[in-house]
Formats: sequence, C-alpha cells, structure tokens
Amino acid sequence: MIDLDKLPKEPGVYLMKNKRGEILYIGKAKELRKRVKQYFVPGRDGRMMVPFLTSQVEEIDTIVTFSEKEALLLENTLIKKHQPKYNVLLKDDKTFISLTINHKHRWPIIRIARYRGKPPGKGLHFGPYTSAFAARQTLDLMNRVFKLRQCSDRELTSRSRPCLLYGIKRCLAPCVDKCTHEVYETEVKRAIEFLKGHDKAILRDLKKEMETASENLEFERAGSLHKTIGQIEHVTKSRQAIIRAKGKDCDIFALYHEGKHHIIAQLMFREGRLTGADHFKFIELASTDEEIWESFLLQHYQNQDKRPPEILLPITLKKESLLEEILELSLVHPKKGEKVHLLELAKKNAKALFTEELSKEELLLDLQETCGLDRCPVRIECFDTSNISGTDLVACMVGFTDGKRDKERTRLFNIKQIDTGDDYGALREVLTRHYTKAKEKDELPDLALIDGGKGQLNVALDVFKELEIANVDVISLAKEEGRHDKGLNFEKIFVPHKKDPIFLSPRSSTLFILQQIRDEAHRVAITHHRKRRTKRIIQTELDTLPGIGPKKRSLLLKHFGSVKQIKKASREALERAPGLTKKDIETIFTWKSKL
Repeated sequence: MIDLDKLPKEPGVYLMKNKRGEILYIGKAKELRKRVKQYFVPGRDGRMMVPFLTSQVEEIDTIVTFSEKEALLLENTLIKKHQPKYNVLLKDDKTFISLTINHKHRWPIIRIARYRGKPPGKGLHFGPYTSAFAARQTLDLMNRVFKLRQCSDRELTSRSRPCLLYGIKRCLAPCVDKCTHEVYETEVKRAIEFLKGHDKAILRDLKKEMETASENLEFERAGSLHKTIGQIEHVTKSRQAIIRAKGKDCDIFALYHEGKHHIIAQLMFREGRLTGADHFKFIELASTDEEIWESFLLQHYQNQDKRPPEILLPITLKKESLLEEILELSLVHPKKGEKVHLLELAKKNAKALFTEELSKEELLLDLQETCGLDRCPVRIECFDTSNISGTDLVACMVGFTDGKRDKERTRLFNIKQIDTGDDYGALREVLTRHYTKAKEKDELPDLALIDGGKGQLNVALDVFKELEIANVDVISLAKEEGRHDKGLNFEKIFVPHKKDPIFLSPRSSTLFILQQIRDEAHRVAITHHRKRRTKRIIQTELDTLPGIGPKKRSLLLKHFGSVKQIKKASREALERAPGLTKKDIETIFTWKSKL
C-alpha cells in the first residue's frame, strides 16, 4: 500500500512503478505530494488512461529538485532513458528528406539527402519534405529550370567532352570548361533563392538580364533566359503554396485526440512559405494536454541546432517562460489575425491525419473482433516457408506495424535441422529460434500470422506452449482448394480452439489486410529461396573438386566470371589465374575432361 502522505512537498519528479519494478509513468510537480494524490482521488481526473495507470501502480519513487525548471529537465531526461508506457515519447529513428546544395564546392550540385536527426555535412539543406516523391518532384523541376551539373564528383573530373545534357541546354558543362565560374555561381545563387521561395526577385533579375542580352544582340542567350523565365512562371503559378504575408520563421502545432489516440500535426514556415509538414502519433498517454505539450516541445527541440524563433501553440502553457528560457525561442498563443488562421490550418491537418490513421486502427479492431483475438493486433508478424522438392528450405518473418510493412523487422532463415521438405518441422524450427530471442528481448508481437492450415496453426501453438508464451495471439490463413468463383480467392482463417475455419467474403477489408500481409511474406520467402538456390547451383560443380576450397573457388569465379567460362578456359588461361598451383590446374583439367 502506497502511503501518499509520506511523499515530499518540494518540487521534483515522481516515478510510478508496477509490481515488477517497471516504470509506467514519469511526471513532475511543483509540489510532489499534492500532485500525486490527485491521481488517486476517484472521479477527480477525467483522463481515459489514468484509471488504467493507477490500477497497476505498486510503488512511487520521488526525486526532489531545487526548482520547477530542474524538475522539467530531469523529467525529460528520465523519459528518454526509461521510455515509460504512458508518457509522451518521440522516436529518434524518424527519417527526414531534404534537398541539399554543397555550396562550398567549386561546382555545386543539388541532391536529395536522407538523414536522421540534424542534417548531415556542411551544405545548405532545404526541407524536410513530406515524402521522397515530393523531394524528387522538386529536384526534377530544379534540374529543368537551372542548368547545374547532375553528374557525380568523379564523373566531373574524368570527363573529356560534355554529356547529352549540355547538348539539350540542361547543363552548363563546367566539367569541360564550357562556362566560367562566375556564370555557374550565378546559376547556383538563383537555385538557392528559388528554394528559399524568392520567386519574384529571381524573375525580376532574369527579365533585366534578358533585356540587356537582347539590346546587345545576344539573341541566343536572350532566348534561353526567356525560356527559363517561362518555366519558373509556369511552376510558381501551378504550384500550390501557402504564403505568410509577414512575420518570422515559425512552426505551427495542433493536437487532436479521441480516446487513447493522439496526433500532433506540425507545419513549418520558412521565408514566408510553407516548406514542410510532419506529424507525431501517440497512444495511451496519462498526461494532460499541457503536460503533453511540455514533454513534446522539450524532446522535439532540445537537441536541434536550428530552431525557428517562434512557435505557435493552440493553448497557453503555465510553464511557458521556463520552456522559452530552456529552448531559446518564443511560444505564442495568438488570439486573432493571420496566426489564428495558421493554427486552424494545423488543426485541420491534425484531424485529417487522425481520420487517416484511425481507418487503419478500425481495420485492426475489426480483425480483432472477427478472429476473437485478445488484443488489437498493432504489431503483426507473418511467417512463411519456401522450397522446391525439399531442397534449399528457407523461411522468413515479415513484420507489420499499424498495417504497414516494417522492413527493419524482416528476418530471413536458412533451415538448419530439416533436410527434406518437412514444412511442419521447418516452421517449428523457425518459430522456436525467433521467439526464443524475442521473448528474451521482450519484443513479442500482438499477433503471429502463419501461412498455412490447421496443421501449421497447431505447430505454432505447440511452440508457444513450450516457450511459455501466453500473451501473443496466433492464427493461420490458407487458400480454399477447388474454388474458382470468377477469379476471387476464398480464404480460410483458422483460430485456436475452434474446429471449423472462419470464411470471409473475398471483398472483406479484414481479409484484404491479412492477404496483403501473407502475400508480402510469401514474396520475401520466395526471393530468399531463389537467391540461395542460385548460389548453390553456381557453386555445386566446383565444390566437388578436391583441393579447391572456398577461397580458390571465389578467386576462380572472380577471375573468369562464371563456371561456364572456367570450363572453356585453356591451360594457359588457368595458369594466369591467381592462387592456383600446378596440382590445382591438373585437377581442373581432369574434371573438364569428364564433362
């Protein structure tokens, strides 16, 4: 029993733990005793997750600090370290995409850069972009409008004549000195200004330059400038962009939540233009809206080198001055004018994103209800095996999170203990190997999906029983034989402790998500099998030769390119091959004579 009256009254941080000593929630308070007591007063706190949290709390540790500011910073540090279930936690593995210009190079180039955290290198970075597709579209536009090189640094130094891009007037060909450094530098500056959103200034300068060229009877140059002006005007008119009439660079945020689901939407304005957007999804938070914003802002901005001077938020925070001091920026909650309109835009984005994410959640909830699962299958792992006549038996595990493929969780298996086409034995081996490690690392999924029928399901249930894993649902999915109803595939879903399978309509969205996951696992397994089989076929003939070990086989294949070329090689050609002794050459010739 927790004695709340013994908690200190000073400012500090509290850590709520369950009976196993795991930290469930970390919070901060100006007065620890008063704040923690609020969690345990029935009906006092209306937040959805608080009852779930307090029902699990068996112990509360406290750390006293000198001030609220110290408590705020300590809370942020401890959340990152312990990653409690009911706290706001930003993932640090998010990938960003930007356009970068290595402006310190003599002949700069525009490229797409993908990075985690802060942008790499010392170049100029523009973004982040919402997707790789959007970044490529912008890069294609830049390559059409501005005549900068597109070749690599290595190609730049090795060229002796210009490439096709110079012939179609899409490159100034600095590689072979077709332009001066000053002309190229001017084009680079225009590209940078364009990415900053200074379209009007670029057009004004280009029109002056075109008029000057025309007056000097440089008609070819004037025509080229006229074409460039036309391309920029076309793009700037057709491109949908939201412009701020005035004001500093800023980020605008909105929070939208229903039940246990929360989404924060971010809009990024730079140089008066909307340059990017992002969103952050959270679930099962035991924090108030104000606590969510405090944790989020600290985690999001504390390690960023380049922060906008102004952040627009939908609410006023009590600890606003402390956050501004720590983050060295201004937090603004506007009441009227253009900034209110921007907040409304962010809120609209947050709601749209929530609806999009919720649709995936509804599919998973339907799957849970249809199959009678104990939990919503947010994390699904699908297993499949592949072989031909019992040879090159392999398997794979493909992970999905929120209905999306998680490539980092893919696992490939070469079956070690089963020599024949024993699919049951192969499945047993793979499941045992994978879930033994997953249990040790506490990385178990919500649902294990097996490609196969009732037999495969029973194998999986046996493995889970042997490993004493009771908190993972298991089902299997198999095609129904003998059905050809207008090309539609009928499927059978087998669930534990039920004799008959579940049949779903071929047009069922629940069936579709299962088929999508199963088919992706099937594709990965077949690809792995083909690679292994090809490697075996290539190496089998050389494996039989005495004295020709892995190192010499590798040298032979590297030197001749294939087994077929080795068979055709003359004695003189073999003598020139690296790493072979006279005895090896005789062995190869004896082998060739028997073919």
